[in-house]
Amino acid sequence: MLDTPQNLIINHRDISPPLRRELLQRGLILFDENWTPDPAELNNTIGCYVWFYDCLRHPIQTWRLKRRLASCNVPLVAWNRDAPHYLNRSAWRLDWLNWARLLDIYASHSLIDQRRFADNVLYLPNAADIVSYSLGGETEAVFSRLRDPANYHYDVSFFGGMNGRRYKEDADRERFFSAIGERLSARGIRFLFREAEGTSTAEQIDLIQTSRINLNYGARCEYLASTASGLPERCYGIPACGGFLLCDKRTHARDDFTVGENWAEFDGLDDCVAKIEYWLANFDLARDLAERCHNHVMKHHTYAHRAATLHEALLDWHAQHGNC
Repeated sequence: MLDTPQNLIINHRDISPPLRRELLQRGLILFDENWTPDPAELNNTIGCYVWFYDCLRHPIQTWRLKRRLASCNVPLVAWNRDAPHYLNRSAWRLDWLNWARLLDIYASHSLIDQRRFADNVLYLPNAADIVSYSLGGETEAVFSRLRDPANYHYDVSFFGGMNGRRYKEDADRERFFSAIGERLSARGIRFLFREAEGTSTAEQIDLIQTSRINLNYGARCEYLASTASGLPERCYGIPACGGFLLCDKRTHARDDFTVGENWAEFDGLDDCVAKIEYWLANFDLARDLAERCHNHVMKHHTYAHRAATLHEALLDWHAQHGNC
């Protein structure tokens, strides 16, 4: 057995591709879909990653996997990126999973629920995928261009899921942008709110960089939730592209950013309009904040940082419990 285990079992076909890429960059060897590993296969294994919902849907299968892993001191870890939408599942299933402690490490981008599902809980927010969303290695040139008011086609923009007739999770967002659009139109403020489906990455970046203000409001995973909590990927991707982000007030924003220093937010429809008018009237201040936000994201909030956090949590677990 090597002193530092290198193998990681991934029992989740839809694991975040940027996270997978960055785990590989850290020298881990990934093995997909193995729910019945034997001791030989668990040799030199640092952990087993599962989809949180599989723990709810297939508790017996998960329990059997947990027993196999425990026999070789291999931790079971899940990253819940759909929080708090899981609260819409049967309460008894959630309570049982919380009681059973099948997970050794529970990671989530939202910790507003009292259930923890593991003794080791990890706040693991979304991040910027800087392979796709970045300044393309031309930071100074792009920042210079974004300092020119003539660069912009729109004062305010948003792209994302907005089809409330097709997806119930989008209905609140569709209503919000309809209402905000009426108010901006009355003020002569240029805006574009569009459905993201079918929009290429290049088109998204172009919209981010030609909009003075990029809004975030809502998240599909918060359907029926009472509190806006975790930060969607766009909250990191927009700053990574150099855009100015104005976000709805969220519980975990203060875990990742500092309001006024590298974060701008609004609280409700009226405040959103007021903040839009303020930042449009203070263009240079908006660009100052956008650049500080970009630097902060690049320093703390890329998927390389998330992979490092997860990897280090697994290493710490082994330091406390030993290896197979």
